[in-house]
Amino acid sequence: MTDLPAATETPDGQGGLPWWARRRPSWKTVLSVVIVGIVLAIPMRALMRYQGPPMEEGFMLVFPERILHGDLPHKDFLHLYGPGSLWALAGWYKLVGVSITAERVFGLAQLAGIVFGVMALARPWGRQVATAVGILGVLLTTTAIGLTALAWDGAVALLVASVWVGLRARRWVTDAPDTPGDLARSRSDRLLVLSGVLAGLALLFRPDAIVATALATFGLMAGLGWTRWKRWLIGVVPVTALYLVHLALSGPSAAIEGMVIEPVFDLRAGRSLPRPPSWDTFDGALQKVALLRPQPWPLPSLHSPAQAFVWFFLLPVATAFVIGVGWWRVRSEPGAWRPRVILTVGLLGLGLMPQAMQRADTTHLAWVSCVTLAFLPVAICELLGHVRVPPVQRWAPTITVALVALLPLVVIPHFTARTYLDLAKQSANGEVFGYPVTHEGRTFYLGARDIAPVAQRMLDEVGPQIQPGDRVLVGTADLRKTPYSDAYLYYLLPDATPGTRYIEMDPGMANAPGSGLAGEVAGSDWLILSHVWDAWDEPNDSRLNGSDEPNEVVARDFCKVGDYGEGDRTFFEVYRRRTADGGCPAGSD
Repeated sequence: MTDLPAATETPDGQGGLPWWARRRPSWKTVLSVVIVGIVLAIPMRALMRYQGPPMEEGFMLVFPERILHGDLPHKDFLHLYGPGSLWALAGWYKLVGVSITAERVFGLAQLAGIVFGVMALARPWGRQVATAVGILGVLLTTTAIGLTALAWDGAVALLVASVWVGLRARRWVTDAPDTPGDLARSRSDRLLVLSGVLAGLALLFRPDAIVATALATFGLMAGLGWTRWKRWLIGVVPVTALYLVHLALSGPSAAIEGMVIEPVFDLRAGRSLPRPPSWDTFDGALQKVALLRPQPWPLPSLHSPAQAFVWFFLLPVATAFVIGVGWWRVRSEPGAWRPRVILTVGLLGLGLMPQAMQRADTTHLAWVSCVTLAFLPVAICELLGHVRVPPVQRWAPTITVALVALLPLVVIPHFTARTYLDLAKQSANGEVFGYPVTHEGRTFYLGARDIAPVAQRMLDEVGPQIQPGDRVLVGTADLRKTPYSDAYLYYLLPDATPGTRYIEMDPGMANAPGSGLAGEVAGSDWLILSHVWDAWDEPNDSRLNGSDEPNEVVARDFCKVGDYGEGDRTFFEVYRRRTADGGCPAGSD
């Protein structure tokens, strides 16, 4: 550990603070933040009413509300991550009410945390580079899955904040030689504790962030000694100990199965995609749907699947480049702070990499790129700043911005700049790609012009018949395959009780033998079975049929209330449980 001098007090009352601690943001720095804030705000009008992913956004609306009703994740409903995100959202919904607007505001806060957190890490390389980092972060975060308040985004935002705070703590130790010892030590200690708290919160959101947490913490703490590590642990241990509360409430077996066994071992076969992605077609079912609404792009570029293919290789190369520059600079200047920032962020990106590799679609690639690719300008600028060519050194920030602009404009524009400009246009003209479905004062936005009015008609007709407390199960029309679910329907039927723990449906899990789905179907009062995902086709085990027992229960115990569709296409089938004498309730077939 670095020895710190004895405390002395200076006449200005600042205790000999180093220049970087005394410095106040200049108007240019404020302008940089405002510019990025405006870029982030431009598509918000559209994103607040944009179509949402029916299952992912659906369960981030439903799960926290189930907690407010006394249900527990892993015990009462399938949840593949830690409880932290659901606890946070449940508290937010308790405060402001359950609505898609509240959920998206929370999601926006998470994305802003990532964007401005990475931008803050880039600030030592100048306002020009930091602004480029912020804008690139906006293009990568807002275009991935909208404002859906997923646990991953929250975990990444918290990890970025933990790294920033931890690096500030390190700077008080290594980069403030003239600061009084007690002052520097106390500030460093407080910041290290806070860094640990933020890391612990990230792990509560996503326990699989443990690899990224470990690598990033090693990067920022290396060489500081056990005393500093203890300060960080004082922050992280009590927060992660909240898992003991979760284990006690949900039960150790259910919690471990939900957070470890199911996501790591049961889920992969039905969700994994080829690595690398196919050059000429999308492998993911949801990305194939996106092809139905192509947008023009004026600049030369590869076709969309080829861009995803290139992105798959670009991400690990960029990660290796950031780590390489950081390692080189740390070796050259072991005590310098800026090289440590680059190395630590590079290690953080490396730890996030499994998220991109497990399912190599552009959404998962963006979830990691929002740190690694967004920080790439810093590594490039650092490298150019040490090229022994004075003009290159002098113009390093400008050259960096020009090079990095190629990423969203030429290399992967269809998933960044093109999507962003489309959202900006929708915000300007008010013609948002999202078709509202409203029931019981709640609204969800679908992306299919033909399905939305059918879902609305179904809810208008069937909703009033569903009594408070009735058990409603939303599933696929053929329950032998459960690749996806219209979980948003549970949100639009707030007085009903979900009839299954599989609010989120996954192949190889909900349809697995012994999953309990058949018993849950048998115990439900209503079934809403969807044909929307009949065409789901991915090169994985989602193609395989599971148990037919749930279908047999439907045929035996339920009467059809009606088919809902358009023309000769049926989107939803609604069933009601037979009466005690085996007959069909009034209004059923």
